[in-house]
Amino acid sequence: MDIERLKELIALLKAEDLTEITLAEGDLRLTIRRERAIVGSVGVPAPDGPNAASVPVPDDGTFTLDAPLVGTFYRRPEPNDDAFVSIGDTVQVGDVICIIEAMKVMNEIKAERPGKVLGMLAEDGDPVEYGQALFRFEPA
Repeated sequence: MDIERLKELIALLKAEDLTEITLAEGDLRLTIRRERAIVGSVGVPAPDGPNAASVPVPDDGTFTLDAPLVGTFYRRPEPNDDAFVSIGDTVQVGDVICIIEAMKVMNEIKAERPGKVLGMLAEDGDPVEYGQALFRFEPA
């Protein structure tokens, strides 16, 4: 891989506000990661727009894993493979939960905190928006 291709990938990472890109070409597999600065308080932004009332915010101690980017949601690494997680599974920080494809790049979405999967809020092949809840968990 040449330096110009690497620069393009880094620019894509920044332009799309991604935290990780993995590229596979032949025997080469390259993952580029960056830390995202957190400014202000941590929380889920209030939904807005015409469907705001349809997005319930539970106060039962559960939490969601939200899409960190816009793209196409996939529950499994390949169409014939098992899903990364199923209802009832317990995940740990860093476990791959799903993939979101954006601009032909497959982005692994990882658990940010430990929990037990209570529900799946998106289906394979669904288009997802930034901040959209993908899974519901109870704390582990």
